Amino acid sequence: MRLTKLEHAALVVEDSGDKLYIDPGVFTTPVTESAGAVAVVITHEHDDHWSPDQLDRIVGMNPEVRIFGPAGVAARAEGYPVEVVAAGDEVEVGPFRLRFFGGEHAVIHRSIPVIDNIGVLVNEALYYAGDSFAVPEGVAVDVLAAPAGAPWMKISEAMDYVEAVAPRRAFPTHEMLLSRAGKALSNVRLGWATEQHGGEFVPLEPGDTLDF
Repeated sequence: MRLTKLEHAALVVEDSGDKLYIDPGVFTTPVTESAGAVAVVITHEHDDHWSPDQLDRIVGMNPEVRIFGPAGVAARAEGYPVEVVAAGDEVEVGPFRLRFFGGEHAVIHRSIPVIDNIGVLVNEALYYAGDSFAVPEGVAVDVLAAPAGAPWMKISEAMDYVEAVAPRRAFPTHEMLLSRAGKALSNVRLGWATEQHGGEFVPLEPGDTLDF
């Protein structure tokens, strides 16, 4: 399988010509080369993780694509055939086995309601928790998408999270709110956390790929 990092929180996984998109939102360059997409996972309803325009582009090229997300996504994306998933659910679509974890978005502030959020484990190897620090208990994670910067986190929390997951490899995600200097600093901290259990941090930039 091959992972390609897109801007901000989005990524695409390819296997034997089939594609799985995760969280293509408004901070991500328009997805125009989506032929072969069999599934889209949207971890939660915030527009930096999905947008009608991005879904329309993917569905337009792949009318049979399946879309998965928590109940909040289904309500927000009314008119799209979102299949509701929750922590503990498992789905197989094309070459991809998806297992879901978590259930809630990380707290941004006490004044802001906490919404649905699901983490997804792809083929028992790639884990992405959306906007949360949900740890996939009992899973030996090969590749972890590690959050680099967001209103709902501080870097010490992200470092603790990476240490708790103890992946073999990790790469940064959710970094569009950071300056170049901020990204460099975050990469150093997340790299340190990844190395504590013998893992390797791979500072992917948009367009970079990783085979797993």
